[in-house]
Amino acid sequence: MGGNSEVLNSAHTPLAELSATPKGAQHNPMEKVIGLPIIACIVIAILGERFVNFRARLWPSREIKQNHLPNCQLIQGIDHGSEDITVLPNGLALFSSGLKYPMMPNYGSDAPGNLYVMNLEEDTPTLSELKISQGFDLISFNPHGISTYIDKEDNMVYVFVVNHLHPHFTSHVEIFKFVEEDKSLTHLKTITHELLTNVNDIVAVGPESFYATNDHYFKDQSLRFLEKVLGLAWCNVVYYSPEEVKVVGNGLHFANGINLSPDSKYLYVADIFGSCIHILEVQEDKNLTPVKVLHLGTLVDNIDVDQETGDLWVGCHPNGWKMFNYNPEVPPGSEVLQIKNIHSEKPMVFQAYADNGSVIQGSSVAVPYKGRKLLIGTIFHKALLCNLNPLHSD
Repeated sequence: MGGNSEVLNSAHTPLAELSATPKGAQHNPMEKVIGLPIIACIVIAILGERFVNFRARLWPSREIKQNHLPNCQLIQGIDHGSEDITVLPNGLALFSSGLKYPMMPNYGSDAPGNLYVMNLEEDTPTLSELKISQGFDLISFNPHGISTYIDKEDNMVYVFVVNHLHPHFTSHVEIFKFVEEDKSLTHLKTITHELLTNVNDIVAVGPESFYATNDHYFKDQSLRFLEKVLGLAWCNVVYYSPEEVKVVGNGLHFANGINLSPDSKYLYVADIFGSCIHILEVQEDKNLTPVKVLHLGTLVDNIDVDQETGDLWVGCHPNGWKMFNYNPEVPPGSEVLQIKNIHSEKPMVFQAYADNGSVIQGSSVAVPYKGRKLLIGTIFHKALLCNLNPLHSD
């Protein structure tokens, strides 16, 4: 700094004189008048080009053919979405429902969200609401992504829930203890952190530790919209533990679903506006190393991993333009992909289910159970339970 000061002080012309208007010169006000429209036109042109690109990323012209599974039944009791679903090894499926998310049809609703459970081992599975322990704020409960962690020492089941407190839409992570006997949840802890700003999904890796995706950089709704239109890849993945909290992955347009491989060596992250899944290797220090990106040609939402086969099951939005510009007369469709051998040079991608919106709208998650059943959830609509064809088992 000292050397720079000497150079400036020894300059022949003071800075004040350089910025002053020479004697006799006059400002022409028309220069400003003419310049402003030119600048405005440039800004509008840039925004227009970015909006065209943004719309293209939503696959606005894509139409899909019906590809239904046999004996699919709508799950009675879910009418306001089942944005995320996870299934325990014993066949108990946990659902988050009632998400109020900006630009989604349910966003203006004042009804609180719910968590449900269903036993897939029953001949005729039925849905039950999970009771939550007293003292927890149920009125503002707005559940989004969910995950479970089973303690190997005592088999205690921890349930992690992303909670966007309604109506302020702040991001909390709630940790519950699952009590199977009376179908209830005991609230243990609420986690907030400056790095957990816009949490979408979560995958638990310990009783109080997890990876989470932030789906936006900004908190303000107007800036969030501008962020997406401009195509800013400012979203990230955060690792949280009581001892350490840090950003471990970034450069994502809209970080969404997240899950672990069965051996916990790899993390899978969905970038919905990138229409792709990022495969990342988990390091000993919990940091992530990019391995590759799998492009899928559809808007990928939540990711479930079959613990036996390692297959990925992904709830997708085949036409995001219909999703974000919802019209019940032309509803958004649903799509489920099954991805086999994702770590190979040529992963195999199968369309396991597709619907044009006549049955189910806005699929966000698909979870198989023992190769026999498939649950399909949505952001704001209904949920399906299907029999799974024994296809693609090779």
